[in-house]
Amino acid sequence: MFVGLAGTAAISGIAVTIYEWHAVYILISLGWIFVPVYMASGAYTIPEYLRLRFGGRRIQMLTSGMLLLQYIFRNISGEIYCVAVFMQLILGWSVYLSVGVMLAIVAVYTVVGGLRAVIFTDTLQTVVMIAGAVTVAVMATSRVGDWATLKALYMSSAANNTLHDPVLYACALPRNDSFHIFRDPVSGDIPWTGSTLGLTVLALFVWCQDQLIVQRCLSARDLTHAKGGTLLAAALKFLSLPMFVLPGLVSRVLFPDEVACGRPEDCLRVCGMESGCSSIAYPLLVLRVLPLGVRGLMLAALMAGMMSTLTSIFNSASSIVTMDIWLHFRKSATQRELMVVGRIAVMAMVAVSILWLPVLQAQEGGVLWFYLAAVVAYLAVPWCVAFVLGIFWRRLTEPAAFYGMVIGLLVGLTRMGLDFVAPPPVCGSGEPDRRLSVTARVDFLHFTVINTIICTGAMVIISCLTKPRSADQLKRVTWWTRHDKEEACQGHGDDVTGIDSQAGDTHAGPSGEGLERTAPVIIVDDSHPCDATSCRRWLCAWACGIAADDRTVSSEQRAHIHAQTTSIEEKASIKTLMNIIAIILMLAITFLLGYFA
Repeated sequence: MFVGLAGTAAISGIAVTIYEWHAVYILISLGWIFVPVYMASGAYTIPEYLRLRFGGRRIQMLTSGMLLLQYIFRNISGEIYCVAVFMQLILGWSVYLSVGVMLAIVAVYTVVGGLRAVIFTDTLQTVVMIAGAVTVAVMATSRVGDWATLKALYMSSAANNTLHDPVLYACALPRNDSFHIFRDPVSGDIPWTGSTLGLTVLALFVWCQDQLIVQRCLSARDLTHAKGGTLLAAALKFLSLPMFVLPGLVSRVLFPDEVACGRPEDCLRVCGMESGCSSIAYPLLVLRVLPLGVRGLMLAALMAGMMSTLTSIFNSASSIVTMDIWLHFRKSATQRELMVVGRIAVMAMVAVSILWLPVLQAQEGGVLWFYLAAVVAYLAVPWCVAFVLGIFWRRLTEPAAFYGMVIGLLVGLTRMGLDFVAPPPVCGSGEPDRRLSVTARVDFLHFTVINTIICTGAMVIISCLTKPRSADQLKRVTWWTRHDKEEACQGHGDDVTGIDSQAGDTHAGPSGEGLERTAPVIIVDDSHPCDATSCRRWLCAWACGIAADDRTVSSEQRAHIHAQTTSIEEKASIKTLMNIIAIILMLAITFLLGYFA
């Protein structure tokens, strides 16, 4: 957000705010619709929920692979890129030194504490981030005056070369619709048809189906806590305009020759990219507007935000690799083995993400936010359709979901390949647009709508031609059966744990966290590589994430924990209060959208 949201606002105006405000509706949907079903099913990860809903293993494996691809191409690479941008401008460090230092810091407390450490540090870092962002917003806007003055200055802000040749560098001029949220469906860079229909699909996946977000709700004490978390997240989305978008607008006003550079040679000199320098909008404010002491506070806030995201990604990736992939092939894996495999997988993903950085920089005309959203549009649409249909339509079958996902993924990867092979011409280069019409004229948000229709049609048709699951197999895994007292009856190949349930008991997850949900049973290797008197062996165990006091739970304790973690009961008074707050938030965001439309 500090880099992508502010940078997009600097180039495009306030329309990017709809990505954040639209999320208010979706976050409330997460707490009220999706989380109750996930909790009732007893799933530990999102791929595991799909296995419980549809049976078999292939959907779980396909989903795990897709999530890991998204982490590489979007989450890790995007976050690493932001680290490099800030470190280069503020500290003068090289890209690889910046990335190395940040990854080392993140690795330490992720390895030590697992998901529990991630959640606690996220909570503390949020306070720092908000304080720093509000400080920047206040000091930056004080430089330009009131809202009317900012609008006038923004609409006249452009680089000197752009003003000298406004025809060749027309793409570097402020857009005529810069201060409209809903834009023309043909000429708009964020068309209103895409931002209402296509963005809904993308947001449903990002906020309601991505393991990175849902794992927080699945680790909540109960459904009430999960709902409270989603309400707080929705409330924080109201701050996106003053904290991220306004500073982006101000940065263009104050530094037009750098943030809005039109000539490719100038952009290459300013930020090292010919495609544009919008990503440096926020860092420039921090570097040039804030006094030294406040600059340190803001740097701490930015680092907190980046570390928060990276630790969440690493923990989520580790859980998926170990619980959903490795245990499928190694049913007797020890806890030590799972720890090592999870961390090796994360290191491999980080390495690939670093190699992907040059490709990321060249995409979407240098506007990071559009690239991040486009990756979701390429990869995640089939899964969003499968989740929504699977939760609300009991007739959806496993073959329909699987082949619908495959069809949609092939369509998405085809569009992704076309975009990467033939990117749009660099602004101000004068080069012709050699892209195919399907990529040049069809915005990725509109492509999302098209792929949604394709996937939905494929899943509905195949479902009508195949045998659905029985009523016993759908207990507690759909919206209509979430309150069933009995759990789903698993058929052949639908084992819940994936390994022998008699092998052993533990409540430690792959990242060291406690059993917040019904984690699969893991065999504990009692032959620890260390003992209390050996520092070297203790260090070895610590690096593998193995505690010296592995605890076991009895079958009675396991049943009690399972009943607690799968309960979706709520107190009537608190439930009513939550509903009132949710309605107020949705009415407030609807008013803001209407006002800025």
